[in-house]
Amino acid sequence: IRCDEEEVEMAEDALSVLTKVATETSLRYAIHLISTGHLVAQKRQSNKVDVVDIKRVYSLFLDEARSVQYLKDYQDEYLYNEVPSGQNDNNMAIDQPAA
Repeated sequence: IRCDEEEVEMAEDALSVLTKVATETSLRYAIHLISTGHLVAQKRQSNKVDVVDIKRVYSLFLDEARSVQYLKDYQDEYLYNEVPSGQNDNNMAIDQPAA
């Protein structure tokens, strides 16, 4: 339905990949992949979004879970990354009053 609304022609296999992405992440994220996938398809001078276009934008734009994982993996490289001992992951060190 969203492809029709945005006037995006999509290959059947690309639609299957997009459906899988939507079920594993979120519908909002998948909808964003439609428009960005269309831009990638236009760049390679195609009117139809294919699996390669969806894979390309999937690698460029992170969904919420992959974004959180990335931040956890590289948290030591960020400024103010020190978490006081005994703190859980839900509270940020910057939110804690100085002792």
